[in-house]
Amino acid sequence: MRDTIHPMVQQDRLVSLFKELCLINAPALQEKEAVAFVKRHLEGMGLEVSEDNAGAKIGGNANNVIAWLRGSRPGAPKIFLSAHFDTVEPTEGLEIGEEDGVLFSDSDTILGADDKGGMAPIIEAVRAIQESGEAHGDVALLFSCAEEIGLKGAGALEIEKLGLDFGYVFDTGPPVGSYVTRTATHDKLDVTILGKPAHAGKDPEMGISAIQVMADAVHGMRLGRIGPETTSNIGIVQGGTGVNVVCPSVSLRCEARSTSVEELETQVDHMILRFTEAAAKWGAEVQIHHESPEDSRVVQVAQAASRRLGFEPELRTTLGGSDANVYNTKGVPCIVAATGMEKIHTHEECISRKDLVGTAKLAYELIVGAAG
Repeated sequence: MRDTIHPMVQQDRLVSLFKELCLINAPALQEKEAVAFVKRHLEGMGLEVSEDNAGAKIGGNANNVIAWLRGSRPGAPKIFLSAHFDTVEPTEGLEIGEEDGVLFSDSDTILGADDKGGMAPIIEAVRAIQESGEAHGDVALLFSCAEEIGLKGAGALEIEKLGLDFGYVFDTGPPVGSYVTRTATHDKLDVTILGKPAHAGKDPEMGISAIQVMADAVHGMRLGRIGPETTSNIGIVQGGTGVNVVCPSVSLRCEARSTSVEELETQVDHMILRFTEAAAKWGAEVQIHHESPEDSRVVQVAQAASRRLGFEPELRTTLGGSDANVYNTKGVPCIVAATGMEKIHTHEECISRKDLVGTAKLAYELIVGAAG
């Protein structure tokens, strides 16, 4: 097991970057100046930096930024860390105050910790990784535009073409070290139906066809568009040993997706019931492995990272939206990592130095832990 190396996170450098980002006025669809600043900063760190064409697609003056920190550990998963540029309202004329280590707006604007409280720690974590020399895999930084007006930047980002395994969207409130795992998400079912082989021409009545059991189960199963928030699919079917053999086993890979936790659970329970009922009817056996987001590697890496830092890795549900909704729907597993942003979307929004540092250390541990 890896010994935790104290991340080389520099508080003053981190807070300075956070303030610089907040002082750039960047309401949705008008993030051009912020994008230019961040691109220069990342290029100065030696990352591979590019933009997509999101602005043209959504009617804004800026694009999403994709930056790569190339890995030093071959074969490690490719992960991403994400935050968004835009603020819920303009921050022109912002003055930043501080009291007892807490940063806030000392003017008639919001602070913009949503989501500079995610972006600055991500960037600082990457700098700390570079300085530590600790082994890691490829890491993509995905900084989106127009998140606050319907996740438009993430919708335009072709994340499915980046070859990523999983990732973390830094865009919810404290406590740092906790995660949102239930937004738009999906559960997976790996199902194996075990029948009984027999010679299909000589003794078919001695066998139990796993294909026939599967057909019975699927015939009465709700699939496709279940409702406005919920879909379900059987994507892969494998089985059989020969055309003259009653099929002894069939394996299926299934999923259900929903923005509603209740609807998702109902659909998964329905699918499991159809398989078990059909197996019982035909005298077959069925084995079902159910993987929810809480069981997945993206969550396991996250919880381990939090524990190494002494955080409680609580898994939460939110009714709010984030870019994770879109990225999960596009097939790239991700969860939302908490930051220190408090009282968001109000002029009382604030964030502490302690939570900025804690978030940066968490991002560092996610990068290293994913490769572990």
